[in-house]
Amino acid sequence: MSELNDAHRSPLVTGDKTLGDVTRDICAPMDARPSGLWWAAFFVSFVALLVGAAAVWYQIATGIGTWGLNKTIGWGFDITNFVFWVGIGHAGTLISAVLFLFRQKWRTAVNRSAEAMTLFAVMCAGIFPLIHMGRTWLAYWMVPYPNTRGSLWVNFKSPLLWDVFAISTYLAISAVFWYVGLIPDLATIRDRSQPGWRKRITSILSLGWDGSARTWHRYETVYMLLAGLATPLVFSVHTIVSMDFATSVIPGWHTTIFPPYFVAGAIFSGLAMVITLMIIARKTMHLEDYVTMKHIERMSLLMLSMGCIVGLAYGTEFFMAAYSGNPYEQFVFKNRALGPMSWAYWTMVTCNVLVPQLLWIKKVRTTLPLVFVIVILVNVGMWFERFVIIVTSLHRDFLPSSWAHYVPTTIEIATFVGSFGLFFTCFLLFCRIAPAIAIAEVKGAAHLKKHASTTTPVEEQAA
Repeated sequence: MSELNDAHRSPLVTGDKTLGDVTRDICAPMDARPSGLWWAAFFVSFVALLVGAAAVWYQIATGIGTWGLNKTIGWGFDITNFVFWVGIGHAGTLISAVLFLFRQKWRTAVNRSAEAMTLFAVMCAGIFPLIHMGRTWLAYWMVPYPNTRGSLWVNFKSPLLWDVFAISTYLAISAVFWYVGLIPDLATIRDRSQPGWRKRITSILSLGWDGSARTWHRYETVYMLLAGLATPLVFSVHTIVSMDFATSVIPGWHTTIFPPYFVAGAIFSGLAMVITLMIIARKTMHLEDYVTMKHIERMSLLMLSMGCIVGLAYGTEFFMAAYSGNPYEQFVFKNRALGPMSWAYWTMVTCNVLVPQLLWIKKVRTTLPLVFVIVILVNVGMWFERFVIIVTSLHRDFLPSSWAHYVPTTIEIATFVGSFGLFFTCFLLFCRIAPAIAIAEVKGAAHLKKHASTTTPVEEQAA
């Protein structure tokens, strides 16, 4: 009852829309020619993608000696970017699966883009471990398939191998979950399309959807099962990523707080990227009536809660180092805050702990420019978090004679830029070929007032 009252007070779709209006508005970006702003964004992102592709080709052909690694720092930009992109992909499953199971209707306007973002982010993440292998062309050895190499198998006790299985499973389940949710909308596009290639493709991909009660019942059953299957991935994937560090014996890494700390941080950074993309899409694709301030505010509150957990984790790390009495742990954390790379640590704390506290103020979290600045800073801070964990724990090891400084090379920076190019190129293409908002779910969850009740199925089919 409270949810119905809340929907009456603050509708999920504004502008007094009919069901036909919802279909036309969300499909408009796919029907119209791309705007100049879209072409400009696509050009910039595609150029960045080409730069990254050239850098990847060069380092595979030449070797990873093109990186700025040394005998002390064996992980640098590569693993930092890997963990960063895996974290970005977490919000898609959270918004789609977890909030679906908790019956949060406001997720319907943002879940489609969040799911697509998950797929693209995991694609970006997969680049870096493959390059880090050195011999990328032997990556298939990580798959335990029948072979003639005798007893030469991968080490199933290694957390790095756990990454392969966890992330590949995460990508597969997320892709299936995204596609199943897309089927009703593909049928809508099929029915609206003129005879041609688009109608043929959507007819195949919509799997014969006819909109009957039996079809909807089976769809909702499958969607619920996939949501239940995908929910554990929110917690398992980044837990396993954290074990890349937590199972080591390096001071600053082997700590039991890493699994929940990494999961909270991943959701934190993922939500920041979702809000970033939705604010941009809301303005450029004229979706203000569907991605409302109510959606932005609720995602901001969810991000604030994750930010508070991340801040607690930062403090817990320092407390445990001090309480343990271990001089090596104490040195690492003192070095993080006061050492030669302390600028990175305090950038992380400022962006991830201090800046999000502004979201406690309602006026701040309902002002789009302020929210946009905050989420950009959170994205920056979460990248620095991974950089701080990796580099500052390695650049001062047990032997002062082997202490080294780390500076990324042009090739590493170009690869990182290329990963952003891949991400935004894929996202921009996605917005052109598929609905960025789940049409069927928005219609089912929104408070469409009297116009929705007076729209007949014939009128909706015509729309």
